[in-house]
Amino acid sequence: MWLDEAKKVQIFEGVDRQVFERDILPFQRPAILKSAARHWPAVAKAAQGVEALCDYFSAHANEQKITFLSARPEIDGRYSFSDDLRGLNHQQRQLPFSVIAGLLLRDRDDDTAPTHYAGGVPVQHIMPGVLAENTLDLMPPDKPRQISLWIGNKTRTAAHWDLPQNLACVVAGKRRFTLFPIDQIDNLYITPLDLTLAGQPTSLVDFYKPDFDAFPKFADAMPHAEVADLEPGDVLYLPSLWFHHVESMENFGAMINFWWREGPLYLTRSTPLTTLMHGLLTLRDLPLEERLRWRTLFDHFLFQPEGEAVAHIPAHARGLFGAMTPEIEKQLKAYVAQTLAR
Repeated sequence: MWLDEAKKVQIFEGVDRQVFERDILPFQRPAILKSAARHWPAVAKAAQGVEALCDYFSAHANEQKITFLSARPEIDGRYSFSDDLRGLNHQQRQLPFSVIAGLLLRDRDDDTAPTHYAGGVPVQHIMPGVLAENTLDLMPPDKPRQISLWIGNKTRTAAHWDLPQNLACVVAGKRRFTLFPIDQIDNLYITPLDLTLAGQPTSLVDFYKPDFDAFPKFADAMPHAEVADLEPGDVLYLPSLWFHHVESMENFGAMINFWWREGPLYLTRSTPLTTLMHGLLTLRDLPLEERLRWRTLFDHFLFQPEGEAVAHIPAHARGLFGAMTPEIEKQLKAYVAQTLAR
């Protein structure tokens, strides 16, 4: 398979917070933090067997329902859309974790049974005791974060990007991440922003069986792929906006990830995706030459080094282009809201 020849993600041993913040985070490159979660009770339970791990999670889980995916075995664990993109190739239900665990255990070794998957399970709300016992000392404890559980039998998640930074911690089973930098977006054949499986646009290419007639430019993406093969206790650092295709390499797998945003706190109240959506209204259908002029303005005001665009203006006279304050944030939101209300 072509992925076996792909570049391997760099491995770091003995990573603590100092090493992470000094040698990994500033470079914004994927990195494997070998055995960084090996000490977790959840990893120890997984080593005892699938039943022990499911019992551990179930004992901590409440009865809130979560999204659970099931699919016919012939899709080979690749959760995606129907061929006409009008629906899904799988079913989704809302079930409590205790029921999900029973279905996973029942069908994990049966190749004729449906595949099952629960992703993005909010650990803080569903099983907070698991969060308390399985921690990573790689970020300041006061850093806002979202922690999610991903659990299923042999499944594949289509390549997509996420806005936050990510520390993906493998609890059970071997896992493979196939990664691409965001500049490969033209070659990955991504769905529209509002055609998603779970909120994020995804690649339509089947990485196991690429259809080069339908997706010829995927051949140009392949040399840029990077692969991270992970075992229980390994952690993958995944920077914001890196495409990642994720597959469980065994009949059962579980992973817990930590998401967080870098930058000032006010950025967590909105995302650049809002700007992109706004651009569909204000930029996309302008004449090409005019759009290119606007790109120059965006480059000037948003993508130069910090403050350079208005460095010639005294700080007191920079108005909305000055350093962000609650007052400026309020004015910007009011301006955008006013224009959208027309």
